[in-house]
Amino acid sequence: MARKKRQAYTEEFRREAVNRSQKEGCTTASVARELGISPQQIYNWRRQFNRLSDKQFNSVDGIDYSKKESAELRKLRREKAELEK
Repeated sequence: MARKKRQAYTEEFRREAVNRSQKEGCTTASVARELGISPQQIYNWRRQFNRLSDKQFNSVDGIDYSKKESAELRKLRREKAELEK
């Protein structure tokens, strides 16, 4: 049995879907239908965004808290420790 390839959605797309589904006069099902995704996916994203702090998704006060930025910071800290040795 072949497995479906998962679609990777950007954070911007996920946030927009959640925001649109919360607007007055819109339903999660109608937004999901427009975007060609499952309503459950929007509910999952909403739960994730509500559970996690904004720092895990955005920049705050000009500081980038994204995964890419965090990985680069960890790399630089390792390099600094090596140089200090």
